[in-house]
Amino acid sequence: MKAVVVLTMAVALAACGGGDRRSNDRAPVTRLSSGPISSACMASPRKARSRQLCGCIQTVANRSLSRSDQHLAASFFADPHRAQEIRQSDNFRHELFWEKYTEFSGNAEASCG
Repeated sequence: MKAVVVLTMAVALAACGGGDRRSNDRAPVTRLSSGPISSACMASPRKARSRQLCGCIQTVANRSLSRSDQHLAASFFADPHRAQEIRQSDNFRHELFWEKYTEFSGNAEASCG
């Protein structure tokens, strides 16, 4: 399952496109943001990272994750195993977070990759 989380993050980091966000959350992103996910993305050792890609992912995060959720998601860049721990946790808050995170990952992939 660790591979699934790492793959999800890799797909989200693959590339960022342009477009218009008016139709839905999966629309391509034109405005790029800075924040905890963008910072973690830029600090990651992935070759595919760029300001454009990391800013795109942050923009999607701003649409779908609270600030505290963004900080938790950002921790996955440095510690992918942490994502596995959260996903498997019996903690109700972690379960709610994982649902939002899964939706965020799909939206980031559709908008940025």
